[in-house]
Amino acid sequence: MKKNNYVSLAFILLASFSIQAQTKNWTLEECVKYAIQNNISIKQSELDTKTAEIDKKGAKGNFLPSVNANASHSWNIGLNQDITTGLLRNQTTQFTSAGASVGVDIYKGMQNQNTLRKANLSIVAAKYQLVKMQEDVALNVANAFLQVLFNKENLKVQQEQLAINEKQFKRSEELVKAGSIPRGDLLDVKATVATNKQNVITAENTLLISKLSLAQLLQLKEFDNFDVIDDTNIKDENNIMAQTPTAIYEKAKENRTELKIAKTNLEIAEKNVAIAKGAFQPTLQGFYNFNSRVSYADVVSVSNGLVVTNPAPPFWTQFSDNKGQSFGAQLSIPIFNGFSTRNNVERSKVSLEKSKIALEQQNLDLQRNVYTAFTDAKGALNAHESSIVALESRQEAYNYAKEKYAVGLMNSFDFNQSQTLLTNAQSEVIRTKYDYIFKIKILEFYFGIPIIKN
Repeated sequence: MKKNNYVSLAFILLASFSIQAQTKNWTLEECVKYAIQNNISIKQSELDTKTAEIDKKGAKGNFLPSVNANASHSWNIGLNQDITTGLLRNQTTQFTSAGASVGVDIYKGMQNQNTLRKANLSIVAAKYQLVKMQEDVALNVANAFLQVLFNKENLKVQQEQLAINEKQFKRSEELVKAGSIPRGDLLDVKATVATNKQNVITAENTLLISKLSLAQLLQLKEFDNFDVIDDTNIKDENNIMAQTPTAIYEKAKENRTELKIAKTNLEIAEKNVAIAKGAFQPTLQGFYNFNSRVSYADVVSVSNGLVVTNPAPPFWTQFSDNKGQSFGAQLSIPIFNGFSTRNNVERSKVSLEKSKIALEQQNLDLQRNVYTAFTDAKGALNAHESSIVALESRQEAYNYAKEKYAVGLMNSFDFNQSQTLLTNAQSEVIRTKYDYIFKIKILEFYFGIPIIKN
């Protein structure tokens, strides 16, 4: 009997542990980290970084010599020329040739050097782009996370309002039986309860959709039991609102990734101009060639009425006797190529001007975004503080209306109106709170404070 009790207790503990594991609540930090590790766009950006690394290897390879080897073997049947002696013979011959060549760029208008520098800058730009993608994902996750919290609190408000109205319905039934209020008021309260139930269902669906949106943003495959931790404290830990917009903008110019990307792209455009101009200059290449050949043909002759076969010399003897080498340098001077080089230079200069404009635009956009974010955060704080004052007033008005309704001095319609205004005020406090939190996060983001701390 005791053994069965132990087994039952162990089963209950395991089941409880399993349920807790399945319904683990995620923190904002966990959500952001998971999204950064699994987001598809970030993975694609990581592959772009690897591609830039491969391009750098190719740029380094331009400084190395090119080495090529070749070999061929052929059969010639019938009347053909002996490649070794140059005589025509009716015979079957085999011919083997082999060679190797080495080439190296001695000077190429600094194109190889500038290509390598451009490759290094491309790696930097790809890494900045990866960071930018991670920052964007972190902001999106934070927004979705706060949306879930808002919907959670809004659901609680609707549930509390439903509970209050259900109690009020029971109270109204008693008042109707006592003759204190007309039956029509009871029907109004009943309709209000039905409306509240519908609001609860709507709030539940909205919460579920927001959870699904966050789970999909995290690239979760299974999100039936996905939930987030309730952290509703409104904080400005870094006291970012004490900063001026100018100070935030100056700090943002030092830290913002989009500016770093624009500056790096400008440097890449400058290297492209240098590479294109390098095509105007002469190129000097060194080369070395080696080749040899071997012929397999038995020479047949008639001597004193007898057919005499003279075997071909040994393979390595022929290979050594027939080898040849050449080496030297080749100078190429561009004179005219249909304006191709000139057009490439002009095209790269246009791209350079575009990069300069893009950098200037990024600075203007950053300044506008910072000032807008500061104004939005300040407005959100004022809106939240005003909503709290409004809620306090609505709460007092509701309490007063409740007292009047209880003694029959207010009809059900006016009382329901007071309840509706209170519920709206409660929802507005929640909305403005999370709106302020998110706008503070954006402002901190521009100031160089990450969404989560590493």
